[in-house]
Amino acid sequence: MSFVSNIRGRMAKRAEYKRTLFELTSMPEETARDLNIARADMPRIAHQAVYGG
Repeated sequence: MSFVSNIRGRMAKRAEYKRTLFELTSMPEETARDLNIARADMPRIAHQAVYGG
């Protein structure tokens, strides 16, 4: 993988992470509670969704 391709891939993953985190944090509190998702866990959940783990 070339340097430029590597950078583009990382930028795309970062953008996907930010979109996912935005969606999670935009969720109404009641919905988050129903799904048993704490606000403090949202960055970890977004990271796992995008990067795996």
